[in-house]
Amino acid sequence: VQLQASGGGLVQAGGSLRLSCAASGRTFRGYTVGWFRQAPGKEREFLAAIRWSDRATAYAEPVKGRFAISRDNLRNTVYLQMISLKPEDTAVYYCASSQGIIISNMKNPTAYRNWGQGTLVTVSS
Repeated sequence: VQLQASGGGLVQAGGSLRLSCAASGRTFRGYTVGWFRQAPGKEREFLAAIRWSDRATAYAEPVKGRFAISRDNLRNTVYLQMISLKPEDTAVYYCASSQGIIISNMKNPTAYRNWGQGTLVTVSS
C-alpha cells in the first residue's frame, strides 16, 4: 500500500490543522495506521495510531487531549486532527501502516512497513 500524507502548513500557535493519510493500491482494511513526526536533529516520535478493524487507538502522552486520530472508510483515509498547536509541534509529520501490529506494539516505528513521504507542519509563536 502506498501512503500520501497531506494537510501540513504554517499555523500560528494555538491554531489547528488536520492531516490526512490516504492509501492507494489497496484499502486500509486489516492495517494499523500510525502518525509520527520528526523535528530537525531529533528522532522520529510516535504520536497516534488506529487499528482499522476495531478503531482501537493509541496516543503518545504529550499529545493526548490535543491530537485525535480517526478513519474514514469511504475515503480510505486516516486523519490526525491537531488543536492548540505549539511551536514545539513543528516537524515533518509522517503516516505509516502495516498489518498484524498488536496493540502493545502500536507505538513502535519499527513495526510499520509502509511510510508516506511526510508533510511539514510549522507552528509560529
